[in-house]
Amino acid sequence: MADKIRCSHILVPNQKTALDLEERLKKGESFAKLAEQYSIDGSRRRGGDLGFFGRGVMVKEFEAAAFSLEKGQVSGPIKTQFGYHIIKRIE
Repeated sequence: MADKIRCSHILVPNQKTALDLEERLKKGESFAKLAEQYSIDGSRRRGGDLGFFGRGVMVKEFEAAAFSLEKGQVSGPIKTQFGYHIIKRIE
């Protein structure tokens, strides 16, 4: 099991937007471009890239989803106290 992983995410305020973006990603749209356009946090300037992080850094719902993904895999919407995340595991 990896000690640290690298992920990108798209953070949006509501489930409807998250579900719409999930469908657009399934149709092949660019994760980074959608993050730049829709994400409501500072990572949007980096296409959603959060860099490398280990366990105990992110909120528990986000961490559980991120560490369960395989490299290149994208999650469905994950609800946290910050909103709804779509997570892509990079490394």
